[in-house]
Amino acid sequence: MTEEQRAALGEDLATWIESLGLEGHLTEAGLPTFRRDGEDGRARWIDPGTGGDLSLAQLRDVEQLLRSEGTEPEHAVPVSLLVLRRHARLREELLATPWHDYASLAELRGASLEATRFAVHKAASTHRLLVVPVEERSIVPAFQLSGDGEVRADLAPVLEPILAARMDPWRAWAWLTQPAGLLGGLVPERAVADPETADLVLTAAVRLAERVSAGS
Repeated sequence: MTEEQRAALGEDLATWIESLGLEGHLTEAGLPTFRRDGEDGRARWIDPGTGGDLSLAQLRDVEQLLRSEGTEPEHAVPVSLLVLRRHARLREELLATPWHDYASLAELRGASLEATRFAVHKAASTHRLLVVPVEERSIVPAFQLSGDGEVRADLAPVLEPILAARMDPWRAWAWLTQPAGLLGGLVPERAVADPETADLVLTAAVRLAERVSAGS
């Protein structure tokens, strides 16, 4: 009976997670994962420590973790997984916008690869350039650059406070390029180019940096 309960619970959890489109975020959330084996395609939950199947007790622990949000556990949604999915989608959206690696930026600037690499590191260290880590490389979002590949003069004062506050680079990228609540829905990197809203953007960046620093 225990084996049947384990199989049934494992299948129920897997089907639920799949219906929410969250199966790809279990590992990132520090949770066990599952795969479907055999002709019947039944879900097999894997213990990340041993590589073996989770026991019924372990599956119940996983269920409790996943259903711990909300006032009605049977209808609860694993909020942590939803947040991870949202972050993953946001990163995909940001990476779909123009950006440079060292080679493409060097070509844009008409400079050597080494000179460009040095310049990027120096600008990043002085909080004048947003550099975002992507897997094992670093990229430079293009929105912050002028046509010759240099940092936009109007944007530099906005970058400095949020980068000095050690704001997460992905979060900084998103805040700068999407409608911001602190600006009544204006997009910071666009609004700063307008003399009528530039001071408002700088003030919002300073306030955001203060929040980031206070929370770190």
